[in-house]
Amino acid sequence: MIKPTYSWVDQQINDLKKRGLYRHLRTIESGPASTVEIEGKEMLIASSNNYLGLAADQRLIMEASKVVQQFGVGSTGSRLTTGNSTWHEKLEKRIAAFKKEEAAIVFSSGYLANVGVISALAQDGDVILSDELNHASLIDGCRLSKANTMVYRHVDMNDLKKKLQLARNAQNKFIVTDSVFSMDGNLAPLPEIKELADQYNAFIIVDDAHATGVLGENGRGSTEHFHVEVDITIGTFSKAIGTEGGFAAGSFPIIELLRNKARSFIFQTALPPGSVAAAIKSIDIIEQEKSLIHSLRANIEKLQKQLAEIGFVTMPTPTPIIPVLIGEAQKTVAFSKQLEREGIFAPAIRPPTVPEGKSRIRLTVMASHTDKHIQQVSQAFYTTGKNMGVI
Repeated sequence: MIKPTYSWVDQQINDLKKRGLYRHLRTIESGPASTVEIEGKEMLIASSNNYLGLAADQRLIMEASKVVQQFGVGSTGSRLTTGNSTWHEKLEKRIAAFKKEEAAIVFSSGYLANVGVISALAQDGDVILSDELNHASLIDGCRLSKANTMVYRHVDMNDLKKKLQLARNAQNKFIVTDSVFSMDGNLAPLPEIKELADQYNAFIIVDDAHATGVLGENGRGSTEHFHVEVDITIGTFSKAIGTEGGFAAGSFPIIELLRNKARSFIFQTALPPGSVAAAIKSIDIIEQEKSLIHSLRANIEKLQKQLAEIGFVTMPTPTPIIPVLIGEAQKTVAFSKQLEREGIFAPAIRPPTVPEGKSRIRLTVMASHTDKHIQQVSQAFYTTGKNMGVI
């Protein structure tokens, strides 16, 4: 029997290495915190989505442990077979109340939520209007749907209006956007999008992954921040909430339709009840302890100010995502490695995650970062920036 050759695989891997796009996994040897052990070295984490520091909160751990003792470590099936527990239903009610929506549906990840919602709702004869910098999961949801997708220029409301005019005869129109764009940290202009949606009779689907627990007076996300209503809010428990899973929240009919049509809900094994219980506890903490959000926002302002003072140009944003543009992929990788030598873990973000020539260090701030941590990050950026001629 002749074995197949894999020379084409080797060629692609070598090409990725030459272009500075080769990736490999890093091994973290301790729990999620501001500082962790990475391959035997203690490092300050400056790239985590654990925005409120809740992933290692003892209250969540205790709640999860208690439920694991009662329900075991696995859910044993999809939600529509043996995987639906009282905890899943409690979480759906909790997230709906938190988001001020009629109902919610829980998925096993935010990625699955985006793919499932869009592909289930947008049908043949419909048109999706998608921001060009939307997350990959939103893009994949558009691709899997039977609708025609029209991409509008990033947060360009004039272009969105033109596309809506072109799609005026569509059966249904869906405007799909991130609320916080994960690589730039900027916000979608939801009030303007809402105005256009009302004018052209379009539905709004918002991915609130990086806004939930971060934006708004109570951490409810972008709709609270902007004081607007949308048709469907999608999100994740894996960022500020600190656990795992995804959700969609909206009207009763929409959620009922998703339960019956979203393939990533129907065919995916349910989340383990322990993780679900921890998410409920986390939402309770976010609502009850405003100090976490206040600490996060104070740290965002501190780091932005310090980076600007030492010569880095960053985009002003109320979100924890602070991108520092370096440019070419290989130079960005070298910058990241130098940061590691300074004790800072902030991996290089390269194509295809971002466009060619726009590789960056994507800093993220946590509520658990101390003033000393913020100063340590700034000093490392100053040293590295000077040594590499970036500032």
